[in-house]
Amino acid sequence: MIISMADILNDAKKQGYGVAAPNVFDSITVKACFETADKLKAPIILDCAGLPFLEETANIAKFYERKYPNVKAALNLDHGGSYEEIVSAIRFGFSSVMIDRSTLPYDENVREEIVKIAHVLGVSVEAELGHVGQGFEYEETRDSGLTVPKEAIRYVEETGVDCLAVAVGTSHGAYKGTPHLDFELLDELHHKISIPLVLHGGSGTGDDNLKKAVETGIQKVNLFTDLSNAGLKSMLAYMGIDWDNMQQDGSKGEFANMKANLCDAGIEAGKGYADLVDIRTCQGQIVGRIRRKSPWEKKGVNPWKTI
Repeated sequence: MIISMADILNDAKKQGYGVAAPNVFDSITVKACFETADKLKAPIILDCAGLPFLEETANIAKFYERKYPNVKAALNLDHGGSYEEIVSAIRFGFSSVMIDRSTLPYDENVREEIVKIAHVLGVSVEAELGHVGQGFEYEETRDSGLTVPKEAIRYVEETGVDCLAVAVGTSHGAYKGTPHLDFELLDELHHKISIPLVLHGGSGTGDDNLKKAVETGIQKVNLFTDLSNAGLKSMLAYMGIDWDNMQQDGSKGEFANMKANLCDAGIEAGKGYADLVDIRTCQGQIVGRIRRKSPWEKKGVNPWKTI
């Protein structure tokens, strides 16, 4: 079922685990997330960014919500910009929205009108304070956007957001240089801020860093570049097959004689994406398997079956 992201993250904070938030944009990526969450009996957050994808992705998510009724998922607008984009996401059925004004001065970032609208409709709100930059300029910008704890405390009180994305040394995309997370800063933020914390730029950060980040107080880990690269690698392997010289057998019929086609190329890409989502969760890197065993793991049951 698709529910408020606040409900998922509040439980994660209470129980001491992290939840993966892969970026999704089509039926292949949405399906991969639901299948993996169902197999692992773990919650998951579907992040979707950009107006061209919002309505279609919301409809796809609702389809797989019906196919996997035991999966506890949130559908979150990632890096919401304009007022129109955020309201559109709410209208399309997103259960959470992110307000990203992290590049603006503090006084312009603190605007609570979206929070009021979203909460009336039962939609949770994520915001970012500090700024997580781009990996290609990591060495130049890593320190400039780190979250200031005093500002974060004030920001949460003034806006009423449900979770806060903090800048503690990660970047979006592939890193230029070695990721260096400020775990002392993260620990301070964890102890001073009552709401769940979000880590943007999970890809390329390294499994050990992600594990320690969750242990130190992160509840949501955003992922895309690593998943996208895994999908591309799988698709390229499919495209590298010598289809033109493959032995054909007329007795097998049209569909048994394989040829390169766009449909199968997309499916192969989805397999690579799904395999990495699965690996990340099964290895205990992110989803509900980090700080300690959650209550449902100890009992060996799926807690969402009775909800």
